[in-house]
Amino acid sequence: MIKAVIFDIDNTMYDYDACNEVAMQALKEYCMSAFSICEETFYKTFTKAQETIKRRTGSDCAANHNRLIRFQCMLDFLHVPFSSYALKMYHVYWDTLIDVMKPEPGLMDLIKTLQKKQIPIGIGSDMTAYIQYKKLEKLGVLDAVSQMTTSEETGVEKPAAHFFEVCTEKMKCKPEEIVFIGDSLRKDVQGACQYGMRGVWYHPQKESSYPCIDSYESCVRQGNIYFGENLIIE
Repeated sequence: MIKAVIFDIDNTMYDYDACNEVAMQALKEYCMSAFSICEETFYKTFTKAQETIKRRTGSDCAANHNRLIRFQCMLDFLHVPFSSYALKMYHVYWDTLIDVMKPEPGLMDLIKTLQKKQIPIGIGSDMTAYIQYKKLEKLGVLDAVSQMTTSEETGVEKPAAHFFEVCTEKMKCKPEEIVFIGDSLRKDVQGACQYGMRGVWYHPQKESSYPCIDSYESCVRQGNIYFGENLIIE
C-alpha cells in the first residue's frame, strides 16, 4: 500500500532546463554590462567557477548548487571585488528563473488528487533548501508539501542511501510504502529502488523497466492515480 509520494523538483515539477536558459541569458547580459566583458569570457569564467567549486567541495555536496558561492568565485577570476555584485548576480539569476517557472502539465491535478486521498506529499532534492522553498511557492504547491529533504540537510546527494533514509524517516513510512518520482534514472529512480522505495521515472527518454510517467496529465484517471500502468493508487 502506498502511503506517501515524494517528488524531485527540478525537471520533475517544472522544466528546469528551459528556465535555466532564460536565467543564464539574463545573468550573461548583466555581467557583460557590469564588468565590460564579452560573451565568451562570461561563459569561460562561469564554467571555470563551477569546476573550481566542485573541486573544492567535492561532487557530493549541496554547495555545488549554491549560485552565490559560484558567483563569488566568478568575481574572483574577473578580479572584481565582491561588494554587492555577487548578491546582485544571485538575484538576477534566481529571480529570472523563478519568474518564468510554471508547473508541468497535469501536476496540479495530481497534487490535488493526492491531497483528496490523504496521501502525504514530500520533496527530495539535491539542492539548497531556501531556493527550493521559493520554487515550491512559485509553483503553488508549497502548502501541499508536508516534508522536504535536501542534500544540504543530509550531507549527501542522491542516490546515497542516507538521503533516502532521511526521506523515509521524515515521511514516517516504510520505504516500500513510498513512491519517489524524479527525472534522473540513476539518482531518483534507481537510488530510491535500491533503498526499497518505488521509483518512478518522469519524462523518460528511452524504454525502461521502471514505471514511467510521460506526462502527469495521464496520471489521474477515473479518480485513480497511475504511476506507470502497474503502480496504482485507488
